[in-house]
Amino acid sequence: MYTIIKVIVSAIIIGIITEVARRFPTQGGIIAALPIVSILSIIWLYVQGEQMETLSKFALGVVWGIPATVVMLVIIGISLHNSLHLFVSLGLGMGGWLIFLFAQSMIVKLFV
Repeated sequence: MYTIIKVIVSAIIIGIITEVARRFPTQGGIIAALPIVSILSIIWLYVQGEQMETLSKFALGVVWGIPATVVMLVIIGISLHNSLHLFVSLGLGMGGWLIFLFAQSMIVKLFV
């Protein structure tokens, strides 16, 4: 039952964001950039009884993913602006995301 509630609440929030984005693309993008998924995830983890240490590690993991996500979104934005097909743009963006995450972890290993 709890899983169903999580899915319904999350789906409603995503639906609202996509409707705003359909009518007002820039504002929809700004709203989508809000840490809604991160906040929802932290709330769901907390309600499920996870320890604060787990919540802390999760939050810091989200921060770790921000640079790669920025790279992905820039690649997707540039690809779409240059009229590449949506799925090609998404593939390139995800590829850039993976490469950036890999490079980021290699750089950290060199200095740690």
